[in-house]
Amino acid sequence: MRKKAFTALLLLAALGVGILFWKLKPQRSRAEVSTASYLQHWDPARAAAYLDSREQWWQNWPPAKKAQGTFCVSCHTALPYAMARPLLQQAGEATAPPEKALIDNIEKRVTNWAQIPPYYSDHAGPGKAAQSRATEAVLNAVILANDDARHGHLRAVTRTAFDEAWALQETTGQNAGGWQWQDFGLAPWETAESAYQGAALLAEKAESAPDGYATSPATQPYLNHLWDYLQRGYSQQSLMNQLYVLWASSKSPRPLTAEQHEKLFKALGSLQNRDGGWSLSQLNASPNLTTWRWLRKQAKLILHPPLSDGCATGLVVFVLQQSGVSPQDPMLSRGLQWLRQHQRSDGSWRADSLNAKRDPNSGVGRFMSDAATGYAVMALKTAPVE
Repeated sequence: MRKKAFTALLLLAALGVGILFWKLKPQRSRAEVSTASYLQHWDPARAAAYLDSREQWWQNWPPAKKAQGTFCVSCHTALPYAMARPLLQQAGEATAPPEKALIDNIEKRVTNWAQIPPYYSDHAGPGKAAQSRATEAVLNAVILANDDARHGHLRAVTRTAFDEAWALQETTGQNAGGWQWQDFGLAPWETAESAYQGAALLAEKAESAPDGYATSPATQPYLNHLWDYLQRGYSQQSLMNQLYVLWASSKSPRPLTAEQHEKLFKALGSLQNRDGGWSLSQLNASPNLTTWRWLRKQAKLILHPPLSDGCATGLVVFVLQQSGVSPQDPMLSRGLQWLRQHQRSDGSWRADSLNAKRDPNSGVGRFMSDAATGYAVMALKTAPVE
């Protein structure tokens, strides 16, 4: 007991010294801690070129290849691409070939659902077939519904995708209303906790689907079950997961409470870096830290403060805008400014893996920057003109 108390005192003392040092130390700008070359003003055409090249790379990457000439739909590259790329399409411009290939691929797997095997079998680990099947069903419905919302009509293939997802919705246990999820221990997309954000994404797309899909008698029981799941587990989620629920609730007659809003906005404000951005490592952190783990985390953050990245900043700014926050809000306007100033010369925004140190110039090393670029584009294209 004395040893623990002494350790706590040492950590608190280190925190105090660290905070004093941090306050007195001149803060380096983002440009000083990175060798990246940034554009003076963000360039939608370069963002589109980067996203197209990365989606095309993903579709041709051998590990992404699946049965019957199809390919896997990834949370880090394909999903943000599907949501962001349409926003960059110019009037009269044809759909980008990689975007059309992605939609065609999903339609093929949805249509042949019973004949096409899941992305992974149980040879990849116990339960991996069921996990990948449920994850794919959710992502298929999300991407097709997102595409249909642009055209104002819900197609038959999208209704089928929703049906396939609802058929795999959990009906009992602590995760009733949600889905199993692909869990390879890779944050933030492939862990058990990722199931919650996947469920929130499906709720958002179901609520905003055209042709009155959310209010139809056939959909209501599934959607009610889903919202029970989201509301039941909300307080235990990371800020990243809570942001997805805020996004979904902005399209739903089931909004977050005033207390939940206030708590979330206060937490986001406390984590906004002085340059105006946010860090994914902090948004994705578990809210259930013990005192000892919290102290160690604070000491680590003082010694190695997290850098702002495009994935976290893009997600926060986009969701704040979707929830109706005024563009004049200081937290939002500073986040937008960070995004406008941090597009790299290749058209992307930076984000790093939460799981391992990756070569940023490799195909795999760009996965998180793919997501960062998608969310940054979503935030900037839905913002008022500067």
